[in-house]
Amino acid sequence: MTKNSSRTGYSTPAVFIAACAGMFFFGVAMLSLGPILGQLNQLVEGANKLPATMSIGIFLGTILFGPVVDRFGYKWLLIIGSVLELAGLQGVANLGSIGALHLSIFCLGLGGGILNGETNALVSDLYDDSRRGGRLGLLGAFYCIGALVWVLMNYFISDYRIPLNILSAVMAGFIVYYCFHRFPEKQASENVPATSMAGLLKSLPLILFALVLFFESGFEGAQSNFTILYLVQEGGLTAAVATLAMTWFTVGMMGGRFLLGKMMERLGSLKTLYVYLSVALAGVLMMFIRSSSPVPAYVSMVLIGFGVGATFPVILNYIGGAFQGRSGSAISIAIAIALIGQYTFNFLTGTLYDHGNYVSLPFLLSGAILVMMVLVPVSVRASKK
Repeated sequence: MTKNSSRTGYSTPAVFIAACAGMFFFGVAMLSLGPILGQLNQLVEGANKLPATMSIGIFLGTILFGPVVDRFGYKWLLIIGSVLELAGLQGVANLGSIGALHLSIFCLGLGGGILNGETNALVSDLYDDSRRGGRLGLLGAFYCIGALVWVLMNYFISDYRIPLNILSAVMAGFIVYYCFHRFPEKQASENVPATSMAGLLKSLPLILFALVLFFESGFEGAQSNFTILYLVQEGGLTAAVATLAMTWFTVGMMGGRFLLGKMMERLGSLKTLYVYLSVALAGVLMMFIRSSSPVPAYVSMVLIGFGVGATFPVILNYIGGAFQGRSGSAISIAIAIALIGQYTFNFLTGTLYDHGNYVSLPFLLSGAILVMMVLVPVSVRASKK
């Protein structure tokens, strides 16, 4: 069931559409630099440092959104996050100096971080325990759609400014959409104390759930950034074939998130998450297969993408249920810790690769899945005490 919106004046379907649009554009933001970084390097010197600026923006947006949402509600922060991302898209499309590009990418990351956290918290508050997980999975699928649309637009259109301007126009339309719809007002805690975040950091269930996301985000970061080189060095594939394999990862994740709601209805949250993580582990083990055909690599990426597609929605479902009234701040903390995990795994994997240890990647990924399998039931039990 959806939470009763008849007394609040907002339409749950309309608000859910708004959340999905925000997550779509976060998917665009996250992959914004990948397809166009080569072209930017040809235009300005120092473009390779832009991803670092993006990471700073996303982290700050993630930290900031939670307390603001818990105190003031969703509508205006959703608009602000979208305007920041729109400014970033237009800056990348129309500004040519390296300083202006850094500012644009920072705005893109800041807006994206706000949209990611806010849309998850918004959907968490829209639905009750019976539907929250499935709706969070569907929301996450729109991240995949946004990422795929951006990549495919740049594949078929050589001038990256055209996709940027098209998506900017669509985003401007959704900003107008947000202005004309009502959203949930302040959450249960009308006056969130300044010590709220500090208090949440002492919550064992939240820290345990956040640690699951630490390893999940670390897994996704290492897998996304280092798999192509692994497939080339250890799998014997060409760079073009290995790059195409990563598209199948996104397709697998999108499929997994579309099916997540049905799976949770039949199996429950915990069993569903174990099924998905087991599929991901099978996909990682397939990375050890050496073949002249790219098919094993493609199947492996589909299985991994499908398998990791459940972790964020299911864990955020648990957090939303356990911390009602403070879900924005709780999700903000959890995603921030997840981003630290991503940085940690990227640093560790990069260091191993610098020493030629390419084969370490599937071992690292397998280890992350096994740790999550141990942490999940411990986290769930702690949240019920």
